[in-house]
This record gives sequence, structure tokens and C-alpha cells, in this order.
Amino acid sequence: MTVLFIIGGLIALVAGGEVLVRGASGLARRFGMSPLIVGLTVVAAATSAPEFAVTVDASLSGSPGIALGNVVGSNIINVLLILGASAIVLPLAVSSQLVKADVPVLIAMSGLTLVLALDGSISRLDGVILLVLLAAYVAFLIQLTRRRNGGAAAGAATAPAEADTSPRPLWRNVLLVAVGVGLLVLGARGLVLGATDIAQAFGLSDLVIGLTVVAVGTSLPELATSITAAIRGEREMAVGNVAGSNIFNLGMVLAAAGMLSPDGVPVSSGALELDLPFMVAVALALLPLAFTGFQISRFEGVVLVGYFVAYTAYLLLDAAGHDALEPFSSVMLLFVVPLTVLWLVFFASFELGVRRGRRQVKEEFDLPLDPAP
Repeated sequence: MTVLFIIGGLIALVAGGEVLVRGASGLARRFGMSPLIVGLTVVAAATSAPEFAVTVDASLSGSPGIALGNVVGSNIINVLLILGASAIVLPLAVSSQLVKADVPVLIAMSGLTLVLALDGSISRLDGVILLVLLAAYVAFLIQLTRRRNGGAAAGAATAPAEADTSPRPLWRNVLLVAVGVGLLVLGARGLVLGATDIAQAFGLSDLVIGLTVVAVGTSLPELATSITAAIRGEREMAVGNVAGSNIFNLGMVLAAAGMLSPDGVPVSSGALELDLPFMVAVALALLPLAFTGFQISRFEGVVLVGYFVAYTAYLLLDAAGHDALEPFSSVMLLFVVPLTVLWLVFFASFELGVRRGRRQVKEEFDLPLDPAP
């Protein structure tokens, strides 16, 4: 049964990702919305459904370690594994809005979550705060879409409208999204059940299971959706899906867990010392990666996947109390992490210098400035 759960879950995830991207792309064209906005809202909320179901169920059933580990682990995996794997398949385009607004919002909410957890739990009040911030963010995106559609309407006399060009009727696009979400939830649930049985057989703790097996399982919808979007050419949707899903994981999933748990979601000292700070660091690293060239290249994707492998290895070595944990940690802290930081700083500084030089040349020769990517 465990093997059947895993195989069936994988099949449902692949099919659900394909159907969801088709429906979401159709909705984007139907209403004149950019793939980025759809990825940040409709697709992000939909692919966060497995995290929501698993986290709330774990909170109410007395497994708070899985509840917290699922959200934190999913946010780490979404950036490292999902963006990394999607970029390896095809370099991902990044819009200026993502760099200027959406990634900073993700960084701010990640940092706030760490601050709220310093007292040892995510309480009901903490959940309300995160939920209110999510509502404000969604309202901003809706207002941004209306403003853009208004601008498109004003220029309709000189430019063809992008809305209502979908070859499928509205109800079919909505049905595709609903079917896609259903398949993703069922697939993730089956995979998590099978993988959790295996992890428990090896004696892993709730927190480690939540950070690894459950987090990977509930992040598979994002993986399936982002890779499918990249293959189908919806490269902005792939990045928007990850950024939006991480924001929804904090503002909807963790907030709901905090509000529904009688005593809040307890945060262990291990999560405060490693996992939550690492989640914030991963969100911070996403900003220079997205800013350099306004794309995430294949090489950067390989680096992200490499960090996912290293983080998972650390968790498993720590859970097993293996002798290799100390030398492994030393190599990561003394060599790999500093070199990565220097690399990010160098390329971000180089990008700033290139953009400043281009602007100075254009101003000197009175040339029109290019719009931001």
C-alpha cells in the first residue's frame, strides 16, 4: 500500500500540474492578467492547498512539529529545489515587479515570522497578524491588475486588447483549475502518507519529518506546476508561483495553524536556531538571484539544488547523530556559504554597475531610456 500511495501520488501530481497550468493560463488570457499575477495569486493559493490541509490537520491532531516543519520546510524547498529544478529545465524570466515588490514582501513576512516565533510559539494573535498582511498583499495585487487593465483599456484604440482571447470558455478554465487543484491535493496526500510511513519506520522525529518528507511531498504541486509552466513557456508564472506560494504558506497556512491550535503552534529551539533563520536567508538570497539579469539561469538553478541537497543531508545527519555532522557543518559554514555570499554580492554589484553605466551613456547622448524589464 505504501508503494501504491507513492506511485499514485506522483501520477496525480504530474497530471494536476499540467491541468492547473492550462486552466490558469486560460484565465490569465481571458481577463487580460499577466502570467506573473496569476502565478502570485490563483496558482500560488491553489498549490498551497496541500500545505494548508496537512498543516491544519497536524495542528488539530497534536503533531505541531509536522505543522511548523511543513511550512518552513516547504518555503525552503520551494526556492531551493523547485526554482532550482525549473531553472535547470529552462532559465526563468523575472519581472521588475517581482524584484521591487513581491520578493521584498516575502523577505519581510519571513523575517516577521522569525520575530513572532522568538517567544516559543506562533500564537493566535501572531496568526491574525500574518493573515492581515496576506490580505493587504492580495489587495495590492488586485489593485495593480485593475490599474494595468485600466491602462490597457485607455490604449485600446491603438493596441489590440489581450483579454477575452482564450479559445476556451470561462467555465472550462475554471473547471481545469479546480480539477488540477484536486489532483494536486490527492497526489500530495498519497505521497505524504506513503513517505511518512517510511520515515517513521526509520525513527525520524515529527520536526524532521515535517521539514523533509512532508515538506517535499506538499511542495510537489509547486514543483509540478513550475516545471510545467517553464516547459510551456510561462516562465514568469513559474517564478510567481514560488514567491506567491511562500507568501501564502506564511500568511494563510501558518496563520490558520496558529489561530486553530488552542495553545498556538510551538516552536522548538532547533527550529529557532537553524530552520527559521535558514528560511529567512533563502528568501534574502532570492533577491540578488532574481535581480542579476532579471532571470534565474541554469547555473544558479544548479547552485540552488545543491543547497537543497546539503540542507537535507544536514537534517538527516543531525537526526541520526552521525559523526560526519561536525566536519560537514564546518565545510558549509567556513567555505561554501561565504563563497556563495561573495558570489551573490559580486554579481549584484556588477549588475548595478552595468545598469548605472547604461543610464549615464543614454543621458549623455540624450537617448531614450529603456523601460525596466
